[in-house]
Amino acid sequence: MTMLHNSKKQPIVFFGSSHFVLPIIELLQQEYDLKLVVTTEKNPTDAIPAYCSKNTIPFVSVATLSQLKTLYDHLSVLRAPVAVLAYFGLIIPQSLIDIFPKGIVNIHPSRLPHYRGSTPGQTALVLGDVKTGVSIMLLDKDVDHGPVFIQEEETISPTETATSLYEKLFAKGTKLLKQVLPAYLHDTMLPTAQDHSHATFTKPLTRESGFINPDQPLSPSLLDRTIRAYYPWPGVWTKIKINNKEVRIKFLPGKVLQVEGKKPISYHDFMHGYPEGEKILKNLNLIA
Repeated sequence: MTMLHNSKKQPIVFFGSSHFVLPIIELLQQEYDLKLVVTTEKNPTDAIPAYCSKNTIPFVSVATLSQLKTLYDHLSVLRAPVAVLAYFGLIIPQSLIDIFPKGIVNIHPSRLPHYRGSTPGQTALVLGDVKTGVSIMLLDKDVDHGPVFIQEEETISPTETATSLYEKLFAKGTKLLKQVLPAYLHDTMLPTAQDHSHATFTKPLTRESGFINPDQPLSPSLLDRTIRAYYPWPGVWTKIKINNKEVRIKFLPGKVLQVEGKKPISYHDFMHGYPEGEKILKNLNLIA
């Protein structure tokens, strides 16, 4: 009976990266015939390769758009009616979307059309939003532009980090996907076009995005939000002279910092362990 049940599962493909999307992979493995996972993670210990290896799920790693395009023939022979995407990191070309008769369903961690792009969670945190959400949508050739199936709101807590926020949003997105995907495959749910006149866009992050100029400190509230938004990557950091030597300091949530080459310590311990500690923190608006 189990073999007969499995043979009737719909084939499906997943595109995604990071531990945030593991609940989605688990759902697809349970409810569908998960033919392939495509990820931008390449190290065996990364979340997706490790999970797929442990659960005997076929996967392939790609780092560039050109590598992604080479999968055309492989994806075509899988004959999956639909694919799912979440936190992937590469823009899927229309030629690959067209492989799937019902396209690619995307889980996007914002209430579209707000915060299109790659950093919706970080943007919401930096701007001090108290609410955000998750959208289940259908990909088209433009970034986060396609029609939306369903959305759900999520509250942002005062101590939220990008990591904790994305974990909540993709967990919620997994529950919504479980509702949307079978209905869409059976033509009982169709997406609705976004109101593009209200679209807002986010900017990609680089390692330099988290740099704070000590001569132009941020306000205390903006600095706190930015530290939480940019944790764990790219991190909020600066370069300051300590004992006449320029060192890099990284600031972590919870009033913790890490001097280059040292273990993370509290602001309190930094002030008592370094002669310039209190002055540095005050100049950066990290303490009053």
